[in-house]
Amino acid sequence: MRRVAIIGLGRFGLTLARELGASGVEVIAIDRNQHFVDEIKDDVDIAVRLDSTDEEALLSQQINTVDVCVVAIGENFEAALLTASIVKKLGVPQIICRAQTAVHAEIFSRIGADEIIQPETQAGSELARRLAHPQLADCIELSGGYSLIELRAPKPFQNKTLEEIGLRSKYQVNLIMVKRPQGEQGNGNTAPERSYVPQPGEIIRPGDTLVLVGSDSALAELPRE
Repeated sequence: MRRVAIIGLGRFGLTLARELGASGVEVIAIDRNQHFVDEIKDDVDIAVRLDSTDEEALLSQQINTVDVCVVAIGENFEAALLTASIVKKLGVPQIICRAQTAVHAEIFSRIGADEIIQPETQAGSELARRLAHPQLADCIELSGGYSLIELRAPKPFQNKTLEEIGLRSKYQVNLIMVKRPQGEQGNGNTAPERSYVPQPGEIIRPGDTLVLVGSDSALAELPRE
């Protein structure tokens, strides 16, 4: 079982700890504030109040044996930086740091953090993407300027076959899968989607979601109205 230490139990840290605990991950939750420790203690394996800038205190909880340490301290950057440095020194295999600014992110990177997240910036970017492209259901960035997206079938694609649309020949993107709603169940609830790989003669229907992969520049040329 993976063991994850979360240091800093603000809104982000508490949410992360609860979600991981509910998923069966062994979680050690740490904060200086006893109130936050008490709030999370029933949702994780270990919840402890300590000063994360104290190396001996961290060792007392065997932080050096966890698989991942998330430094989620939000308000006190000095404490977050010192904590990340100590965790790095203790040899934790993966260190993820929460940064509030780009400058903080750069500093965390320089001390050897494996991943830096900026929840507020990422949430803003996600909202902007959804508002600008309401047809775009999801997007996963791949390496080398490529992405995988889930695109709700735009009007120019509806009631046409894949051959007529020409995703590969016209747009230089590849269709991985189609997700199609299965209508209404007897109780009025929507039935689960059916996911399948379509044939060239398949007609794309309104309500379909297309799972596509391609270069970011090619994907940007797809109609999204």
